[in-house]
Amino acid sequence: MSKLYTIGELLIDFTPTKQSGSLASVEHFTKHAGGAPANVAAVCAKLGQQAALLSQVGQDAFGDFLIETVKRAGVETAYIAQTTEGETSLAFVSLTDKGDRDFLFYRRHAADLLYRHEQLPSNLLTAHDILHFCSVNLVESPMKRTHEALIEQAHLTGCLVSFDPNIRLALWHDAEACRKTVVEFLPKAHIVKLSNEELLFLTHIEDEQQAVHALFHGKIQVIFVTHGADGATLYTKQQHVKVAAEFVHAIDTTGAGDAFIGAVLAILLDKHITVGTLQAFCEQFASTLLTFANRYAATSTEKHGAIASYPTKHEMPFTF
Repeated sequence: MSKLYTIGELLIDFTPTKQSGSLASVEHFTKHAGGAPANVAAVCAKLGQQAALLSQVGQDAFGDFLIETVKRAGVETAYIAQTTEGETSLAFVSLTDKGDRDFLFYRRHAADLLYRHEQLPSNLLTAHDILHFCSVNLVESPMKRTHEALIEQAHLTGCLVSFDPNIRLALWHDAEACRKTVVEFLPKAHIVKLSNEELLFLTHIEDEQQAVHALFHGKIQVIFVTHGADGATLYTKQQHVKVAAEFVHAIDTTGAGDAFIGAVLAILLDKHITVGTLQAFCEQFASTLLTFANRYAATSTEKHGAIASYPTKHEMPFTF
């Protein structure tokens, strides 16, 4: 059976117990399991697919909580290490009355950034699997080199590679260094998911179609551009399809982008899509993919937190 492997940060999201316009005014927080790679793995697991996370947390109470939470979501945790060399990463997230977010991170000695390539299992990936990663852990660190090693393993085995930059400039010392790093890793992926703001940041091109086609280099076959409440567009070199999102009353958009790409990857896993069949499948079923991913992401914003807000396959089945 095909399996999703995600690599990257696993952290605690502290969100206000009540809606607030700024972190400074928040009095009470609630903790949630978070980290984009963990969120995407949880989506696939909840939608009935096999999913595993490669990460590292501190040997502390927060680390224990995170491992237990993703395990309950159905994610394989055998590749999540714990260390005393660093602490579990924390993110404080402020929510506006529209459900938008403002981040403050505590991760100067982040355990996830210390995950070394020597810790990777050999021969982990197959041509039937998907590897998904983001950019938070691509700052200069042992974890960046671990990403490079696992991506190389994916290419050698013919595994599909998915990249959602999920850019968080607050975690980079320099915005241009972030942009250059993301641009460097983009051609290594067959599937790329970007928000429209990230697309502009990376390309400096105002016209969306021109910006997208400027990114079609290397292995990239499919690019998804999300527009929040306005839906999303699927691009290949030959065509593009946009599907509007359904209106929902959003109370927390944390993890909505992860819900979108996770839903897409769950379908690709279910249909056993490979590098050789990816583009044709996405072009044939573009509207169906986008409609389901939009609905799944929108539904996740109606509850607080990320993993806890993701529907299961029984709550939101997909059929082709």
